[in-house]
Amino acid sequence: MTTPRSITPPGWPRPRGYSNGMAARGELLAVAGMIGWDAQERIVSPEFVPQFRQALENVVAVVRAAGGGPEHVLSLTIFVTDKREYLGALAEVGQAYRDVLGRHYPAMALVQVVALVEDAAKVEIQALAALPEQTPTPS
Repeated sequence: MTTPRSITPPGWPRPRGYSNGMAARGELLAVAGMIGWDAQERIVSPEFVPQFRQALENVVAVVRAAGGGPEHVLSLTIFVTDKREYLGALAEVGQAYRDVLGRHYPAMALVQVVALVEDAAKVEIQALAALPEQTPTPS
């Protein structure tokens, strides 16, 4: 796999906190929508930011289980039940993001939805990653 690279059309300003596009070669991993629950499927908090952090941690856990890391994430689609709650917590959301994904900013989209399948969930995050080549283990 090549290292993912950010794509910005000529003349466009550099985006802050996301990429307009990401390109990479390698095995693709589609990560299902992850919500803010733990390994026992318990919502970690009724609050938005802890749910956001846990959903990101869950995305990274799936990517790591497939042999990648946060730097291999190409795109995130973030579904929220209340965009005002998201916007009102941008500083905390940004800190949680950097704590989990560092300063890697894939292509992103934020969508407000009426509800999520789990009633207590406030955020769901879906991802696409390009995994690094796996070195075959000697027999």
